[in-house]
Order: sequence, then structure tokens, then C-alpha cells
Amino acid sequence: MRFDSAEPVAIVGIAALYPGVQGPEEYWQLLNAEFPVSTTSRATRGLDDVEVDVARFGIPPAQARSMARMQILMLEASRQCLADAGHPGRALPVERTDVITGTCFGLDRQHANALRVEASRYVREVERAALSAGADSDSAWQAAEELRLLLARRLHGSPHDRVGEMASTIPARIATAFKFHGRTLAMESADATSYVGVAQAVLNLRGGLSDAVLVVAGQRRESPLFARALDAKGLTSSTSHPFATNGTGSDSGSGSGFVLGEGVGALLLKRLSTAVEDGDRIYATILDCSLRHDPRPGPFAASPSVGLRHSTAVGSLRAAAVRPETIQYVECVGSGVAHEVRVELEALAALHEGAGAGSVAVGSVKDRLGHTFANAGIAALSKVALALHHGRIPPQLEPADAVEFTRSGTPLRHAGAGLPWPPGEDGHPRRATVHGTSLTGTLCHLVLEEHHRKGSHDRTGLHGRTPDVEATRPTRPPQPTQLTRLPGDGPTARYAVGNTASDAEPIAVVGLAGWFADSPDAESFWEAIHSGVSRIGPVPESVLDRDLYHAPGALSLTHSYTDQGGHTTPPTAPPPGLRISPSRHASMDGAQRLALGVAAQLLAGRGTTVPHGRGLIAVGTNLGLSRERRLNAESSLQDLEDTVARLDALGGLSVLQRKSLLTSLREHTGPPDEGVLPDLLDGCLAGGIAALLANEYGLDAVPLAVEAACASSLAAIDVTVGALRAGTADFAIAGGVELACNARDMVLCSALGLLSHSRNAPFDAGADGFTPGDGCGLFLLKRYGDALRDGDEIAGLVRGVGASNDAKSLIAPDVAGQTRAMERAFAQVDFDPSAVDYLEAHGTGTKVGDRVEIAAVAKVYGGAGRVRPLEIGSAKSFYGHTFAAAGSAGLLRTLLAMRARTLPPNTNLHTLNPALDLAAVPAAISTGPSAWNRRPGRPRRAAVSSFGTGGINYHVLVEEHAEHMDGSQ
Repeated sequence: MRFDSAEPVAIVGIAALYPGVQGPEEYWQLLNAEFPVSTTSRATRGLDDVEVDVARFGIPPAQARSMARMQILMLEASRQCLADAGHPGRALPVERTDVITGTCFGLDRQHANALRVEASRYVREVERAALSAGADSDSAWQAAEELRLLLARRLHGSPHDRVGEMASTIPARIATAFKFHGRTLAMESADATSYVGVAQAVLNLRGGLSDAVLVVAGQRRESPLFARALDAKGLTSSTSHPFATNGTGSDSGSGSGFVLGEGVGALLLKRLSTAVEDGDRIYATILDCSLRHDPRPGPFAASPSVGLRHSTAVGSLRAAAVRPETIQYVECVGSGVAHEVRVELEALAALHEGAGAGSVAVGSVKDRLGHTFANAGIAALSKVALALHHGRIPPQLEPADAVEFTRSGTPLRHAGAGLPWPPGEDGHPRRATVHGTSLTGTLCHLVLEEHHRKGSHDRTGLHGRTPDVEATRPTRPPQPTQLTRLPGDGPTARYAVGNTASDAEPIAVVGLAGWFADSPDAESFWEAIHSGVSRIGPVPESVLDRDLYHAPGALSLTHSYTDQGGHTTPPTAPPPGLRISPSRHASMDGAQRLALGVAAQLLAGRGTTVPHGRGLIAVGTNLGLSRERRLNAESSLQDLEDTVARLDALGGLSVLQRKSLLTSLREHTGPPDEGVLPDLLDGCLAGGIAALLANEYGLDAVPLAVEAACASSLAAIDVTVGALRAGTADFAIAGGVELACNARDMVLCSALGLLSHSRNAPFDAGADGFTPGDGCGLFLLKRYGDALRDGDEIAGLVRGVGASNDAKSLIAPDVAGQTRAMERAFAQVDFDPSAVDYLEAHGTGTKVGDRVEIAAVAKVYGGAGRVRPLEIGSAKSFYGHTFAAAGSAGLLRTLLAMRARTLPPNTNLHTLNPALDLAAVPAAISTGPSAWNRRPGRPRRAAVSSFGTGGINYHVLVEEHAEHMDGSQ
């Protein structure tokens, strides 16, 4: 089945959870209130009073206590959105319904877990300080135990904490609750997060990867650190005036910034044809969703470019086949930051130059909600969709210092008191645009249109074109070079460049780089693999304080029973050629510094030439970076001084002794936080990893972070492959990074019994879990035709990416779910599983996980067509489980093996697990390297699997490039 890459996308369900608002009807009432409650008072109320019955989602009480509050709110928003769309009465295509969620900054459960682990160190320092202040050893010990118990009661530790804190658990939990088997992933791109999520949903729908997508985005003030970090950048104010322009950015008056608000919202999206066929109520349709990025080195900041904003809008309207003069309303960013407001309105005025005076109304939902950051796009889109549906433009209060662009005689006007939305002139439907930005430099532009069913007064046809508009349709942008598959499977070039697109164009890997454990580049990585020697060893004492956190042989909420890992130390200086100050580099999270170093390798040898055209950078990572968690924990611990001073066990100390105790404590734990530097926010954003790569290397590429648990890297590959095939990007950088060797993660994973007591040993009879590892792998991708045109060296071709969710259990692997992902990958290619020579397995080294994975492989890869055993391996036996970077380690190993024409070995394998039915494939698992001989006339082909907590499954099919197919075997 072929899909229309320009088909409108219908909004068929809306959810709205904001302070004092529950549901789209209440949200619409708030939007139409002429004199709403002040934004400041509304925003400060937050979402704490929203009550959710978690039992209705089938969540056991033991797990509920470990869930992030955001997870609970997003479950409720999902239920509300689906109910608004008529679910369960109106069934959804559960097999092909995706769930995309967006959050930014850390979640409360992440903070609590980090604080609980870090508190052990603080408690030890309290005991030492008490001794130095004159307390006897018994009193000092009792004081430490008293504080430990107090914190344990406050922080509610549980074995389920590791799962409950993960951002990717949220979409997985939603998929499980509603039995959705499509893609599930979490995203972050600063305050463009929900715009990026919607753009991904539109891409999946138009590309035929899914039939419905639930997009959920939320923001809470999870810790005071977030607001303080924004304030340090001069972005926040005590009042919210979206269009005020007299502020300096250094005071709390009008025009100096925004009020940080809270909110959780959701949209259910379908292709318009599907929605009409299903009889859905359609709020509005999305005609286009365009993203651009302004790559500016240095501290993160919104784009100051009038020209780029203007060109983004022009391109978006052209893609939507809509003329600017038919736009009646613009939902602006309205950040309240004076210079940003001027730039936005100047670009908007230029776009509508020549239109009638006051013909375009402008507004911003920030006058009601404040800036709900990760939720901002959902809040804005929901507002405009409701306005189109009701035929009314909500009121917008005009500030006294509004700029000249909205004064009399210009095309722009404030929405004012709110009036009925008049029909478009000359029979055009009502139309609006929505603007979004991020503080990392991304620009977003969407075109929305009202929907009338066929036969209504001003519309004809399924797509509502009277798409006269068709008669004046602008020329579409140049389409990407496409390839046509040629007959045969031989060593000659198998694709012809032409205008006819194949169903799934190959994506060329034109660059690769990696840094895992003690292998700082791809070459040393392959040398270690080929040697057959594991790189796993004792984690340094500086990372894992064994006195505090290591307790062999026992499950514990406060200790790890292993001290083994594939540890690496991130770079301490920026890569050569980048003008990054030492202080800014030091303020980055370790994952950011590691990724920046790997990116230097990826782009090395290109001189000053960077990939040209429009790009996308998707990095799989943990959406709660370690630096943000640690800083939040330190800040929280500093607030415990009064608690320490009042401990009963220290009642015998004098006032002077207590003062001495606190002084000693500060010497070891640091002085109270005296301020936050502007760079702090940059180092705490997960999406900042990709933004650093884009900005410091001057890449016109939209940055985002992706979390799909242990499948995050392959989820990033999936996102970029989809964008390249759709033509929304000309190049992409994808991969993953995580530093899993840290006390927090080791303790949390140990509490759930996930870690090995010795070392990672996938497929071994003695396998008892995985070992954590640090690492980063990145890949530079292009469409195959473009890579051939540009003369790029091609390391391999990505042929298909399959994804699914089990929708059964958050922690137990599932044969059916993994099988589903594999089958979906093969649906994109013209060869069957018997043509695949090698499988880079997920291979965690857990008995159940390994057994389930081989069983799923047997269902898909087993059969009479296979003439030789499928070789199976796992990089985890060498480098440990690198979590979000695991898929990138597997793909790197596979591509390097393909280049070397060598099937890679496994290590730590002594006795093959007899429960693995390899004969059903048939398959082999080898402990030594061997020649990778290809079959005559066929390229070498391989597959890479990654399966994540929450039932998230990805399967990637790769093959060697035709140039590498000479006459040898």
C-alpha cells in the first residue's frame, strides 16, 4: 500500500491537564475567559491536586509507589485523550498505534532515587562531623542511623525504582495499559519537545509506519533547580506578558521573560483518510509540520534570526500548498523575552506584508498557562484545534508596550476580546499557523486547517481542497534523490538513480565512530572484539565507593552486589578545533562530553566540510542526565542542615558543638549553594547532547534526545531513517550514549536483581544478569542515492527497521513482541530471513532474556530456506550493557565485522545454555572469529536487535555495499 507524503493529519482526540483544568472542555473555557486568573497564581498552583486512580490501569501498589508522578499524570492524560476520541467504543488499530511522550529535565522519582543513593555519603559525613565536634562514637553512630531512617521514610525506596524512574517507562506503561503494539519512545528537545513529538507522529503516519499516534507531553517543576537554571539564563519573570517588549532580561518586569508553568496534554492523531473512514470527530487537520535549526556555537539560546524564521514559515506554507494571505490566526511563541518577541513578530510581519490591516490575529497560550516548556507545543496545538473546531478565536490581552507590528495599519493585530472566527475569504477554510522555538536553537512551524466533511458548504473532496487552492498550488520543494530496485541479487550495483521511489530506500552509513570502556575509537573497539578478550573489570573507586555502595552477595536498596563494569572516563577537554571554554566544557554532563568527543571522530577527515543540506541529529540517551540528578541531590542535602542540628541523638551537644558540626559537614559536602551559573541548564538537558553536536559543528540539523530504554540507539536510528526516507532530512547523525557505570544505576539495578554477580556472559549456562558499561556510538547517515552522488565511502546499508511493543509486561521479555519487530523489519526489504548471515543479538546475559530471544529468532529465522546456521553474537560480553548506547555498540560491531569480512566472536562463553534451542533456527554461537564468506551473488547481510524495559523492541537489517562485493567469497 502506498501512502501520500502530504496527506493532512487529523487531530481526533485532545487531553488537557493544567492547574484548575481537567479536560478539553475546561481548557476551552479557560482559553475564552476574558479576565483569567493571573498566570503567576495559576502556574504556581501546579498539578499536585490532580487525583488519578492508578488501579484502573492495572498497576500493583508496589509498583505505583515507585512511579514518577509524571507517569501517573500521563496515563490519565492518555485515558482522557482516548476517551475524548471515543475509545473504547470506537476501536483503535492497536497493532499499529504508536505512543510518543515528551518530558524535559529530571522527574521526581529520578531525583528521589539519586538523593537516596547520595544520602549514604551524606550520612557518613554526618557521623564523622559529629565525632569531630565532640560527640562520642555511640551518639555519632546513632545520629547517622536516625538520619538514615528519616531519609528512607521520606524517599520510599523500592526494588521497582529503576523501572519507575525511567522516562521511557511512561510510553511503555501507556502501551501496556491500552494494549498498543506500535512504536513506543520518549523524546526531549528542550521547549520544542512536543513539537518534535508531533513532527515524528506526522512522519510515521504519512510514511505508513503507523495508523494512529498518541502524543503526550508534560512539564512539572520537579525541582527548584530547573526554575533557578532558567532564571540564571535570564529567561524567567514574575509575570507573564507574551508580547511585551520593553524588558531587559535582567529585571522582573514586563518583557523580561516567562513564568514557568505546569501542564500535561495529549493529542491522538490519524491520517485524514483513516479518520474519515473511521467516522471520527475531527477537531482540525495538520497540513504541515516543519522543523529547522539555527546552529550557533556557545551557550544555548533561541535563534535571533528573522530570516530563518521567515524562510521556515515560507517553506512550511509551500509544503502545505497554502498562501500566506489565507492565514487568519497565528499562535505565536510569545516567550515574553523582549528581543525574542521582536524577532518573531518582525518575521511574521514580513511574511504577511501586503495583507489587509489587522487581517491576521496573533495570540499565545502563555497568557493563560505560562510557559509549559516540554508541553508548550501540545498546549498551543490544542488551543488552535479547539478554536478551529468551535469557530472562535480566544481573547488575548494586549500589553501596554506592544510593538509597532501589532499597531494600527499593520497586518497583525492582537486577538483582543475574542470574537467568532469568520470563514475564510473566497471559500477558503479557516486556517492558522503555530510557532514554536527552543532555547537550543530549533524553530517549529505548523499549518492547521478546519475540517468539514465532504459535501459541506465550502469544501469538496476528501482533503477539503476547493488541497482553487489546487489551481494556485505552489511548486513543492525538490524531492530527495530516489532509487529504483533493479532485478537480481548479484554483485553489480543493484539500484538505479531515478524519479521512481522504492518503497523503502536503503540508507547508507557513510561514517561511524565509537568509544566504549577502554576502547576510545572504532579501531581499538574492533581490535578488542577480534582479540576475544573482555574489557569488563573492577569499576574505579572514584566511581563506586566500595565502603558505601558495595555489598557482595545480597539484594539491597542501598548497595550493589557487583563492582564490575565496562567503565570509561569522558574527555576532560573539548575536541581540537572547537572553541569551547574550559569552564563551559567542565559544566557539561559526562555523556555530553563523551558524545562531543565521538562526534569529532565521526566528522574527522572531512576538514572544514560538514554534511550539507538539512539534517537531523537523534541521540539515544537517558532523559535524566547524571549531572542534573547529582546537582539536585546536592542541593537537597544542603537543605538538611536544620534537620541534622535537631537530631535526637545529638541532643547532648552544646550550641557551639552543633555549630562546629555543621561547619565540619560543609567542609566535606560543600558550602550551601550560593547561586546558579547560566551554563548549568545546558549541562542538564538530554537533548543538549544532540544540540551540542549541531551547534558546535555548525550543522543545520534539528537535535533531539530519544529514550526507548535499552533500545534507545536503534530507536534513534529508526527516527532518522524515517526522516531521510521522507525527505525531511538530507543527512542524519544517530546513535546513543550512556555512562551506566555509576553508583546510582548500579545500586538501582542491583536492587531489582538485574546485574551479574561476575561478568556478562550472554548465552552461557551460568549467565546470571548483565554488567553495566559506558559508551557512545554515532553514525552518519544519508540516502543511498545521495551517498552515491556525493562519492561517499559507504560502510553499509540500513535496509529495514522494525519496531513494536509487547504491551504485556514492563520487565518480562515476550516472544510475540520481539517476533513482531523482526517481521516488521522484513516487511521493508526484498529478501527473507534465510538471507541473513549474522545476528547481533540483544544478548543481555539473563537466563530468561536469552532464552526468549532465541525462541523469537527461531520463529522468524528458522525454516527450510536456510542453507547454513545463523551466526549469533553480542557485544555485551566484551563491553557490558551500555543501556541507551547498547544498540549503537551492536551496530558498530556488525558494520566493522562486515568491513573486515569476519564473523565476530563472543567471550565469557564457557558452557552453552542447554535451554537455548539453537537447532530450531539453526544457529551457532562461536567463541572465536571466523571468515564471513558470502554466498555467490549475494551481499553479506546482518541484523541487530535491541529490546528494552517496558517491552520496547527494535530490529535493524543491514547489508554490505555493492562496491565491497568482489569476486572473493
